[in-house]
Amino acid sequence: MNRIKLWPHATIVAVVVALIAGLGVWFYAKHEQTVTAEALPNAARIQRVDGQVALSTISNSPANTDGANAEWRAATANQPFSVGDRIYTRENSHASLAFNGRNFARLDPNTSLDVVSCGNRRTQLALRDGSATFDVGYLEPNELFEVATPNGAVDFDQPGLYNIGFNNNGGVLVSVLSGLARVVGSGGSSQINKGAMLTLLGQSASAASLSRLNGQDAGYQVDNYYRYQYPNSYDGRYNNYDAYLSDPNYYDPYRRNASYQYASSYIPGLNDLDAYGDWQNVSGYGYAWRPRVDSSWIPYQQGYWTNDYPYGPTWVSSETWGYAPYHYGRWASVGNQWYWIPDGVNTTPQYAPALVAFVSLSDSNQIGWVPLGPGDVYAPRYYDNNWQPQYLTRANVVPGQLFNLATPGAVTVVPLDAFGRTIDPRSVRRIDQQTLASVRPTLDPLTLTPLRHAVLNSAWGRGKIDLPPGIAKKLNDTHVVVSADPGESRFRKDLAKSMRVETVPENSRAQKLNLKDERKGEVAQQPDAARKQQIDAQAGDVARGNKDAKDAGRIERTVGQARSDVPKQQKAQERAQRQAAPQAQRIAASQAQRKAAPRAQVARVGQPANAAAAPQPAKARVQPAPPRKAAAAPQTVKQAKPAAQGAPKQEGKPPAAAAAGGKGKDKHP
Repeated sequence: MNRIKLWPHATIVAVVVALIAGLGVWFYAKHEQTVTAEALPNAARIQRVDGQVALSTISNSPANTDGANAEWRAATANQPFSVGDRIYTRENSHASLAFNGRNFARLDPNTSLDVVSCGNRRTQLALRDGSATFDVGYLEPNELFEVATPNGAVDFDQPGLYNIGFNNNGGVLVSVLSGLARVVGSGGSSQINKGAMLTLLGQSASAASLSRLNGQDAGYQVDNYYRYQYPNSYDGRYNNYDAYLSDPNYYDPYRRNASYQYASSYIPGLNDLDAYGDWQNVSGYGYAWRPRVDSSWIPYQQGYWTNDYPYGPTWVSSETWGYAPYHYGRWASVGNQWYWIPDGVNTTPQYAPALVAFVSLSDSNQIGWVPLGPGDVYAPRYYDNNWQPQYLTRANVVPGQLFNLATPGAVTVVPLDAFGRTIDPRSVRRIDQQTLASVRPTLDPLTLTPLRHAVLNSAWGRGKIDLPPGIAKKLNDTHVVVSADPGESRFRKDLAKSMRVETVPENSRAQKLNLKDERKGEVAQQPDAARKQQIDAQAGDVARGNKDAKDAGRIERTVGQARSDVPKQQKAQERAQRQAAPQAQRIAASQAQRKAAPRAQVARVGQPANAAAAPQPAKARVQPAPPRKAAAAPQTVKQAKPAAQGAPKQEGKPPAAAAAGGKGKDKHP
């Protein structure tokens, strides 16, 4: 009887214990996946290449300690790069980089830039040679954006425009064209305000000098950057530095481009979409972007595949705009037109090497892929040293059905030996729907044996580039300094050691850097030098009999005498002499001075000028800012077929940028 009475209670207790245990396992698994997903580094974009630009990746092999033996390959536009990658521009070459939709960099010729860390709130780069301009449009609260150099780390504390480079003596020059920067070294730290240039003379930032930016040089730097970054829209307004300071955000893509209203500004490449497509309100999906292409166009057909550690096979598009739509969001065909459907504006999207599913056919010499559509899941992953997949979610890598699999022409099929080369449209083969109905697509390409063999045993990538041995050795042997420990990466073992990265000691960060401030002397001397040059020019005109110049000379001397600063000690001495002299002597001296002054002035002005007359500086004329064009109202496109279950929807008007607590030219969505 007692056992019968205890049975219901024991059952209830067992169920509760099992439920708690299940919740614990679920919470642990969820926490485990979240930590792993956050540990996966972001990828940045090479958005433009001019000349010969090389890309190298630090090997993940434990035996790798000599980066001088790294293999360099030609970099191309739209190629992703991330932690452990090195970019080098050869002579007469440039490269433009995008770390997200608002932060950019332009590399000058003979410049080396390494990626030490790349995350949502941390970007650490290493500049070992050359010079680069950094355009920082937005920073999250407590976000670190840092450029390590051999002489100290440069942290960007505010959005702005910065130039960092080396002089002929090995010193590091940090020019703050706008914003606020901080330099950190073993000798201490110091802020650099807008309009100032800091020169780090020695390694460890123990010797530094602070000077004021030359307005003409600063205007040239700003004009040169914007002329390169926005070749189709820049009108030359920033060749005057003051004009830039009065409106530094005029070309901020976040303010000018409609694409930032419909997709997250974290996505690199958004700034290219407005010029090559249109946003429309597609029924069932919300606002989507349609590229201006032929009706026969298919996504993921113009470009090539490359194997990128730790992401695996990665799509690199040859289309100018082809970065954001191929690494974020989904594709859908509506009304015989393809539309890119991004994630929501207020999301933090995760980079993917390619948002496609791969199709294995009965002919093992062929491989195909199809774009993922609305509602299709993606299995985020990375690969270990043995190229075994490590999945970050429990998504099924062999989905039962795919949104675009039945769309005519959506599946791209090529010969297997053409997979690592630029896709030739003539090699693309069509597969009938009956054949596609029997295939089983997969989200992980390396689970397909023929493709895995081709990826791991083929020499993928662009043409090899040989750097001169001296340059390769310099880049490898040069140590750089960071202000914060980049941490250990599970994908790049001993990354700091292999990239020659050293962290500034904690006690040095709180010390104030002992620097020589040269700005006061420059401010005091510049007006005097300019006035002397003007007086010398007027003296030459007077010698030639120019009456207007004589009058101008007298006015200039009068104004100059009124502005001159007499030392306090000299003033006190003259005052004492006047008080001691008799009244008659003071009057006689005053009359003598009045009689002698004109003759002395004429004698001085009449002397021949040693320098040619300098033209008067003309006031810079700033072109009025044209009215900002409002984005055309997107048309509404009715869906030809019902949306797939789980498709993302954006209702109503285009979403306005949501306010955030970060630092930026405008609030970050």
